[in-house]
Amino acid sequence: MGDLRIAVTADRVEVILDRPEARNAISRGMAAELHAVCADLETDPRILIIAGSTDVFASGADIAELRDRTADDALAGINSRVFDRIAKLPMPVIAAIDGWALGGGAELAYAADIRIAGEGLKIGNPETGLGIIAAAGATWRLPAIVGPALAAELLLTGRTLDAAEALAAGLVSRVVPSPELLAAAHEIADRIARNDPLATRLTKAVLAAPRAAHPAIDDQTQALLFSSPEKHRRMTEFLNRKKTP
Repeated sequence: MGDLRIAVTADRVEVILDRPEARNAISRGMAAELHAVCADLETDPRILIIAGSTDVFASGADIAELRDRTADDALAGINSRVFDRIAKLPMPVIAAIDGWALGGGAELAYAADIRIAGEGLKIGNPETGLGIIAAAGATWRLPAIVGPALAAELLLTGRTLDAAEALAAGLVSRVVPSPELLAAAHEIADRIARNDPLATRLTKAVLAAPRAAHPAIDDQTQALLFSSPEKHRRMTEFLNRKKTP
């Protein structure tokens, strides 16, 4: 049995991190399984929902493995490569995070486009206390999400945020009761799935573009969509609905 539970439908893939004996710590094997999920979604783009089993998202990287990793392992970017691949997936990624989301678990959440939290969330990066840095995306993704001042405090002190603090900081977009978390993630996916997939994919791409690429990339992308039959169909449908008494 693998470290992920995967459910696939026509418009989305649900991935549950499932190493309860290790509090869903991210192992080399789990990273390999996440690469396989990415390979599938790069070929057949769908929304991705990532959550943790039980009441923990991911307690971090697997410390038992991490202790014995070498400089060569660090240069291989075992976690950073797969998290970057997740961030670059064509369709949106939703992280439903609850309980502990620490270290590599937090960095996996930072790679998502949308993060929602259960009320029990505790998220942070305690890596410096273990003699390492948060090297799987936190040093550059977290400042972009919460701002450089708070990111520096969190990364340098190892302080964790609870759900209310994460919401106030903009690290998550909503907090829901823990039993409702996965359903809330699917509600967000439902809203995304009702929209035009091409427009959704291109919106994600434009959001990720550097500031210097704007506004040219917006105009070029809009020109492509203005030529899309789906744009004409959806706008015609909208106008017909307005005419209906």
